Amino acid sequence: MGLMGADVATTPADLLLRGAALVDGTGAPARPADLAVTAGRVTVLPPGTAVAATETLDVTGRVVTPGFIDVHTHSDALAARFGGGHLDDGALDELRLAPLLQGVTTEISGNCGISLFPALPGRLPELAGHLRVSFGLGPVLPAEDFDAFAAGQRPELRRNHIASLVGHGTLRAGVMGFEDRPPTAEELAAMCGLLDRALAQGAAGLSTGLIYPPGVYAGTEEIVALAKVAARHGKPYVTHLRDEMSQVEKALEEALEIAARSGAALQVSHHKTAGRHAWGATLRTLPRLERARAEGVDVLCDVYPYTAGSTVLHAMLPPWTSEGGPAALLERLRGGEVRDRIRADIAHGVEGWENTVGNGGWDLISVAAAPARRTAEGRRIADLAAEAGTDPVDYVCDLLLEARGEVTIISHSMREDDVRRVLASPLSMIGSDGVPKPGRPHPRWAGSFARVLGHYGRGHGLLSLESAVHKMTGLPAERFRLAGRGVVRDGAVADLVVLDPAAVLDGATFEQPLLPPVGVETVVVAGRVAVRDGRPTADRAGEVVRVR
Repeated sequence: MGLMGADVATTPADLLLRGAALVDGTGAPARPADLAVTAGRVTVLPPGTAVAATETLDVTGRVVTPGFIDVHTHSDALAARFGGGHLDDGALDELRLAPLLQGVTTEISGNCGISLFPALPGRLPELAGHLRVSFGLGPVLPAEDFDAFAAGQRPELRRNHIASLVGHGTLRAGVMGFEDRPPTAEELAAMCGLLDRALAQGAAGLSTGLIYPPGVYAGTEEIVALAKVAARHGKPYVTHLRDEMSQVEKALEEALEIAARSGAALQVSHHKTAGRHAWGATLRTLPRLERARAEGVDVLCDVYPYTAGSTVLHAMLPPWTSEGGPAALLERLRGGEVRDRIRADIAHGVEGWENTVGNGGWDLISVAAAPARRTAEGRRIADLAAEAGTDPVDYVCDLLLEARGEVTIISHSMREDDVRRVLASPLSMIGSDGVPKPGRPHPRWAGSFARVLGHYGRGHGLLSLESAVHKMTGLPAERFRLAGRGVVRDGAVADLVVLDPAAVLDGATFEQPLLPPVGVETVVVAGRVAVRDGRPTADRAGEVVRVR
């Protein structure tokens, strides 16, 4: 594929990048090269090769890399077909642009157990409420399988590519609802069948979010059974651990057990040791992952370059509050006795529950998105409650009721030295864990990749440019079997980034979370220029990626 041999001089390329320093995604040192793009594919040429091209870009002094692969997003619904009453496309376009402007050409969605599919047909209406609360974009339409998910992505809105994992929480709710119990043999067989079909259709793996209802209700045996299905397809088990705080090491052992027993490759999502009781634990968790690899477990992890996380507000409450689904949760929160029990559980803990607030405090949690109360966005829960003259639990319950559950938060719970250790680990790749909702989303959605390159790479010398790019391209492409992506070589898909290595830096902040980066000049998606001189073009070349 591409331009080869005598054809180089005679076949016009669609695009020629001349004078590049090529960082090809393998981790190899940068080398000079010209790149020709024809019919959406790349040919790597010796510098100065004579090539006719429809468009030529002089990228002398710049670095060209493969398009970045964001292995952990929650962008499933940003370009999906909605039911009635959704946010208009213009309101969401700034969110769609944010990853593209920092060079992300492929996103992997369906993380933390939450995907838009699959479900038994009779469970689809019930599942819609869960997805509305999870994605915060209005009434998202759930899909029966991966094919239906792919058909529901609107090509006129896709600025980059999207793949998706099968979310265990969605799968479980799509078979047995939000009941806190083990599945029956028939229900587990139905879950395995839906997972098998979705993986055969091209889903990228299985994900769990074991702090989120209904995933939190699942035992280890259930996950092992499902991970065996992923293993048969040669696809990974991707997990948001059951606890990333005081019990993170125990939770990591559960994940390693699931991988060992199922035979599935293990991807530890957004690896962190959060909350004061776990600070410094990366000194033990990272060597444990290295030891597991030496023992034959195919385990890797991903990480975002910030000391704050972000999730839905109701995840701060004990798991029993969400049994029965979003409607049952909201009905419970009206009761004073329920609120007293929540306060007690936060103060004293519940066996098997992460308890973010108990490990930190309401003063470390701020509101990111609350469409029913925009004045709360960007402010700490403790301050909002004090200003309202109420207890934080009462404030949170009232806010959730007012917003019908659609509230996202940011939790300042990590320590910088732990983040740096995970970033520097040879086992880690980069994922934003972006939660793209209107309001004040976490800046990681718009800044993660540029921040790794600029702040941590160039600024602090934590990673070489070649190593950082490998964590964003070649390593994730290999892990998730994204054929033809992640490495610039002859015949590869022409997803490319042109950047200024001396200038690239994130611009997004917690106050202005969608500010674009600097130094990312050109982004090519499937051979078409999607970003030129740091500004988006009108091209929409993104597609749904099927992993076979």
